[in-house]
Amino acid sequence: QVQLVESGGGLVQPGGSLRLSCAVSGIAFSIGHVGWFRQAPGKQRESVATISSTGFTNYADSVKGRFTISKDNAKNTAYLQMNSLQIEDTAIYYCNVWTYWGQGTQVTVSS
Repeated sequence: QVQLVESGGGLVQPGGSLRLSCAVSGIAFSIGHVGWFRQAPGKQRESVATISSTGFTNYADSVKGRFTISKDNAKNTAYLQMNSLQIEDTAIYYCNVWTYWGQGTQVTVSS
């Protein structure tokens, strides 16, 4: 059974940091591209960052220089380090591998 479980979300003040994790089981994690997406209320889901099987990364312009995607193949886990968080980063964040999605983790940036 395929499972993607995100964790690490929460409430943080503007300028703060969070680290999201995505624990993956049941699929060949090491050879898959991993993506972090987010969906804010009333908006479409958008890509935030992706990392290929070879470690090539790509970021949305809105998070470049602030977010870092990484993965640990030995732990079947992907990460999203989010620094200098802004109110506009408030959303539910989802992990994606192949056609599979996690349940999402809420990130709220508020003073």
